Amino acid sequence: MSLFADSELTRDAFLGGRLHLLQPRHGYRAGIDPVLLAASAPARAGQSVLDLGCGAGAALFCLAARMPGLTLWGVEFQPAYAELARRNAEINEISAHIVTADLTALPAGLRQMAFDHVLANPPYFRPASHSSARDTGRRLALGESATPLADWVSVAARRLAPKGYLHMIQRTDRLPDLLLACKDSLGSVEVLPLSARPGRAPDLVILRARKGGRAAFRLHAPCILHEGARHTADRDSYTASVAAVLRDAAPLAWGRH
Repeated sequence: MSLFADSELTRDAFLGGRLHLLQPRHGYRAGIDPVLLAASAPARAGQSVLDLGCGAGAALFCLAARMPGLTLWGVEFQPAYAELARRNAEINEISAHIVTADLTALPAGLRQMAFDHVLANPPYFRPASHSSARDTGRRLALGESATPLADWVSVAARRLAPKGYLHMIQRTDRLPDLLLACKDSLGSVEVLPLSARPGRAPDLVILRARKGGRAAFRLHAPCILHEGARHTADRDSYTASVAAVLRDAAPLAWGRH
């Protein structure tokens, strides 16, 4: 994939303008999912973070904007998006190491490192389970990846330091795959469902798991994204807690929604 020309990009504000990201005008564009993923991780200054499949850097840099003083690494398979992540780091004056690599074939130096936190936003769909997107970047981001979901969890587990946390966002129907993948390598598994509106079944979940964790499995009450039973006006309708995450860089609370 060739690198993006400036004419192919937009510059978009996140976290109430605390962060600005260049994104492809017609390729894969970050929505609120990576913002929520970043807000779910309890990272503290001085800790290290690895984002597997970092794309243009939305999750990694949202976390950095909320919690300065982190050591940041990102791995991205597509060279054009990896270069975009590097540009976004520079634009926002964030120090980050972005590596262009397949997550199952990480460079030797990275394979020797251990991280306090690993973030991952793997493709949501199984290959051939949805209509194919025309844009290559969007197609790979949505699901046409040769890397099984279990491999994402396995690589994350190997790169975590003892007691380190994995946070991963995924479709609800793939939760059984995630839980099975965590079985032998990660513990203290918690799941936060994300529901669009009150009374609706959650479409997405955020999974938290800890290396060496021994706590019992915990299923949290859903985080409700929007107020009301349906969309009724030409404006967003985020709940107060979600609006605080998206606009004010607040952490995402687990269990209090």
